[in-house]
Amino acid sequence: MNDSDFQSCALQFYCTAGNGMESFLIQEVKLKLAAKDVDHIPGKVFFTTFVGIKQVRELKSAERLFLLLKRSSPLLGHSESQIKSRLVGDGNDWTAAVLSWRFLQREIMRRDSPASMVLPGCKRKRMEEESSVDTPYFDKPPTVGLDRSSQELADHMSSAEVCRSEKCFGGNKNEVNKVDTDCDEELQKDNGDSFSTRVSMVSFRVSCRCSGALSRRFSTQDVSRIIGMAASRQLGWKVDLRKPDLEVNVYISDDHCVLGIPLFRLPLANRSYMKTTGLRSTIAWAMTSLSDIKPGSRVLDPMCGVGTILLEAAQEYRDAFFLGMDVDGSQLVKAGQNVEFSEHRNRIQLIQASCKGIPLSSCSVDAVVCDIPFGKKFGNKTDMAACLPTIVNEMERILCVGGTLVLLLSPQLSCLLKKVMTPQPLPSHTQEEKTELGFGGVVDPSVTRSLFPSLEPHRYHRVSLGAIDGIIHKYVKIQTSVPSLRGADCTHGQTHPLETGS
Repeated sequence: MNDSDFQSCALQFYCTAGNGMESFLIQEVKLKLAAKDVDHIPGKVFFTTFVGIKQVRELKSAERLFLLLKRSSPLLGHSESQIKSRLVGDGNDWTAAVLSWRFLQREIMRRDSPASMVLPGCKRKRMEEESSVDTPYFDKPPTVGLDRSSQELADHMSSAEVCRSEKCFGGNKNEVNKVDTDCDEELQKDNGDSFSTRVSMVSFRVSCRCSGALSRRFSTQDVSRIIGMAASRQLGWKVDLRKPDLEVNVYISDDHCVLGIPLFRLPLANRSYMKTTGLRSTIAWAMTSLSDIKPGSRVLDPMCGVGTILLEAAQEYRDAFFLGMDVDGSQLVKAGQNVEFSEHRNRIQLIQASCKGIPLSSCSVDAVVCDIPFGKKFGNKTDMAACLPTIVNEMERILCVGGTLVLLLSPQLSCLLKKVMTPQPLPSHTQEEKTELGFGGVVDPSVTRSLFPSLEPHRYHRVSLGAIDGIIHKYVKIQTSVPSLRGADCTHGQTHPLETGS
């Protein structure tokens, strides 16, 4: 099997996704990759595509990317023999997957630095959010997304060894060239030998995650050992916990059995265009995907922090214009560094202002996207529950009719906003006190009016933020006969330029 054979074949992948992000990832792979056979289980989305690895790796809502080795129905029993037969079998799935993996790794080498690959002997590290940087970014260019002192080992195997960068492919040019040559020879070789013969020199390790009934009988180390020994005997591969050619990830539960080969050392959620991280990039991207941004749209984040949402939006929508606001000057400094680093300064402007009094004219923006602070990660002296109606009222005021409002809220703030958005029935003894005429004519005296009648709810999404969950709200501003409490309502099609008031 040669390069052209692989290029004309559809490959099967799966991506991991945070809880609640699966629907965003499903939509993205269908839209961007023309993916087929799209399916999902909690935390994972499976798909088949003909497009190249360069496009696959551009997925924004995914955490990690894997080449699918095998997907099996749940284990009916929990014996060693069944684990071996169901997950390894005759080994054909494994050898075919390794040939595809080698082809993909060579394609990655051709396009990028090998540092982005899954490097032999390098355990994957969970990225911690980057600490603040006081010096200007241009004085010392950062290693984007990598803070080696704060990275933690993802302990998938019993081995505690982590190779140093100079011993891995990314730090040794000669070793990279050797592997590239080996891949060329392997892929171009087609002399009638069996797959097992052609990949018999592979070294590997198995990383296993088990839950359910199986985990009560075997430890993850036991399952890794069982699968590893079975694959080694069946295929002639060498088990190497310290510096393997590849790693096989195994996920087993009462409902699913999934085996895959990771394709990159760093998560897809690691953004090369972001210097300082804030909100999880996948969540920020999901919010922007709901905001209906079009060419020429004017987009505001009135509580932008370090600018994560603005950067994700600017990266995805190249023909729109963005404005970020924050009352905290230190946050704006970091946002400014991020904007400079991302080279989007011509389309992103930043101003220091309060979201309680947005210095823009009414009906002047097409989309408002905002992460309302929870007060969990960073200390927040503001009583957000008390301020929320004022903040949302300002967002409603500056939003054009037909514009979109997307908010990320804590579960508590989400409940509060839904409550003030929903007309409530009045007690019978107060109904007599209500007049029959409202701002726009006859009203029902048995219910109270919503505080924001022009904001029509469209969607709610619950997503995981790690230790806590967040709720994404989407609203669209509609024409209403009831004027805003803060001035004249917008008329359909009316537009105003962005004004900073400076």
